[in-house]
Order: sequence, then C-alpha cells, then structure tokens
Amino acid sequence: MSHPGLQHLDWPFFEARHGELANALDQWAAETLPSLPHEDMALGARAADAACRARVKALGQAGWLRHAVGGTAWGGAAETIDTRSICLLRETLARHDGLADFAFAMQGLGSGAISLAGDDAQKARWLPAVARGEALAAFALSEPDAGSDVAAMQCAARVEGDTVVINGEKTWISNGGIADFYVVFARTGEAPGESTKSEPQRGSRGISAFVVEAGTPGFEVAERIAVIAPHPLARLCFSDCRIPLSHRIGGAGEGFKVAMRTLDVFRTSVAAAALGFGRRALQEGLHRAKTRPMFGGVLADYQLTQAKLADMATTLDGAALLTYRAAWLRDCGKTVTKEAAMAKMAATEGAQQVIDAAVQLWGGRGVVSDEPVERLYREIRALRIYEGATEVQKLIIARELLKE
Repeated sequence: MSHPGLQHLDWPFFEARHGELANALDQWAAETLPSLPHEDMALGARAADAACRARVKALGQAGWLRHAVGGTAWGGAAETIDTRSICLLRETLARHDGLADFAFAMQGLGSGAISLAGDDAQKARWLPAVARGEALAAFALSEPDAGSDVAAMQCAARVEGDTVVINGEKTWISNGGIADFYVVFARTGEAPGESTKSEPQRGSRGISAFVVEAGTPGFEVAERIAVIAPHPLARLCFSDCRIPLSHRIGGAGEGFKVAMRTLDVFRTSVAAAALGFGRRALQEGLHRAKTRPMFGGVLADYQLTQAKLADMATTLDGAALLTYRAAWLRDCGKTVTKEAAMAKMAATEGAQQVIDAAVQLWGGRGVVSDEPVERLYREIRALRIYEGATEVQKLIIARELLKE
C-alpha cells in the first residue's frame, strides 16, 4: 500500500513503473536516510559537506542517481531523462529528508548539460561517475550581478588554440566547495556558428558552456556561503583558469541554449520537491492536530483547525496537478515553458503557505530548532528563489500568454 503522500500515483499522468519507482524509494528512504549523518547548523559547512557526500554515495550505490543521468551507455536509467521519474524521486526524497533531495537534484542539474549536449567522450568521462555517486557535480550559472538576468553575465572565456582561458566569478553555486566538476557558463562573444569576436557580445548570445574540474589551476572556491537550510554553497573565482577546448559542451555560443534546456528539465522537479516538503508538513500538521490536547479535547476538534487542514490539502493537490501535468507533457515531447513556470510558482508558493500553517498548528514547538516543521520552514524558503524566482516565473507565464 502506498504512503498517503503517494496517493496521486493513481492519476492518469503516471504509468505502473512510476508507482513502483516511488514506492521502492519511499521504503528505501525510510530505512536508510535516518542512519546517515545529518547537517548541523552549529557545526557549519563541514557537517553539511559530510552529510551531502554521504547521501550522494548512498543514492548512487542504491541506483537512484541513474535516473538523473541520460543515456544507458553512460549509466543512466533510460536513454533520455524521464521528467515524471525525476519529479517523483525528488518529491519522495524531500518528504523524507531535504538534504537528500538536494543531493539528488544537484547530481542531475550539475551534469544535465552533459547529458543533453555533451559529446560521447564527455559523457563517458563524467556521467558514469555521477550515476554511481562517485563524482559530485555542480551547475555554475549565477553571478553577483547576473542571477535571474542570465544575459547580464560577465564571466568571460577566450579560446587560445586548443585551450580556453576563463576569468570571472560565479556565486550561489550549490555543491560549491565539494563538487568534483563544475559546468560553467561564460561569455565567449560569438553568436552560435560564428567565430569568437574580440569583444564579448551582450545579451544571451555569445555564451558557452564548459566543464571545469576541481583543482584546476586558476580556479578557486573563494567563499563558502552559509544559508538557513545548511547545504554546500559557494562563490567561485576564475583567474586565467585554463582548460582544454575539448571541455566545451556543445558548440561555441550555444551555452545559453544549453542552460535553458537543462533548466527546462529540472525546473518542474523544483515544484515536485516543494510538494514533498508540503506533504510532510501536512502529515506533521495532521498528527499534531489529532494529538495536541486543547480545552478538554484535541486541536482537530475545532472548525478553525479543520478549515486550515482543508486549505493545506487543497493547495497541495492543486500544485501537484500543475506539477505532474508539466512533467507528463514534457515526457510526451511537448514544450513546457509556461506549464513548468506555473508548476514551479504554484508549488513553491503553496508549500510555503502549507508549511507556515503547520508551524502554527504546532504552536511553540513549531519554532524549536530541529523539529520537523521548523526544518521544513527553513528548507522551503530557497525554492521560491532558485532556478527562477517566483517573480520571474510570472514574467515567463505572461510572456508565453502574450505569444499565444
């Protein structure tokens, strides 16, 4: 029998294999994740690093990371990444353990450009180790002045013979400091198909993608960034960092397209992770409402509580329908720019509301450090920002509507 958080597997978006996958992961997560080391805010980055590495290793050994990699020849579960599988895996992991979801997601996002646009040599070199949990990946797109506005990118790369020289900064990079390789996007100046120009071209054209391995001379982790839900995060610096031209992913000037294709795969999965956090919050809220003594009864006896629980459940189901519509459409080969943006916005904003309501149901215990709802309260906040803030999703949705 499925966990209550997996009852939506009966919806027509899914095939039997999806239910089997989610239920198997649910059982594995319940048995395995509690025994792994956990992050501790008091211990800082070192504890989060160790906890993240432990989860990547466990997920890889159990075979779950195969679903984050495209191509069976390179260790993937299928020839192409199945969006519904990615979403179900993230939702299930987030319901159990936020850092496990983060570890899984970054293996996929960090190597996604290679899965989608890499050549066979690049795939053979990096993807099998990602799938086995033996190499940690990172996606280095954001900069101090280029987060939502990717076209404002300043990090630059120039080609010198058969090498590339990178200069600039990246920040807010998840897995920064522990990744074995980074997919780095840098301005090279040419439009797709053109030779490199002496002066970088502004806008979304003239950006290329490269793989930079940890320890490469000229590349350093300049700063570790502490956030409210501890996980590895860093600012990166490149100073005449030389890499082989063979580390370029896709053609010259195709980096923006590669980045957007990668985000199109994984943006819907951010909505799924938010669903996982929200479902755990509803579960905790229900438990507290049914067991918390209140004026001779329990909290659940009161209509105010019942109304809150009804709102929480309805918000989550609405977001889930949007999320799995987007995932299903993408697996059917459709363009889901608008649908993924709707899902990401609705799920992350809705989960924030649901988790806040759960904290309220828990009362004073809801803000005690390391209580489940307190952890969820910290974990959900970043999802409304990364991979496109809510405000950006609204702009994307409106733009697509106006096109229509």
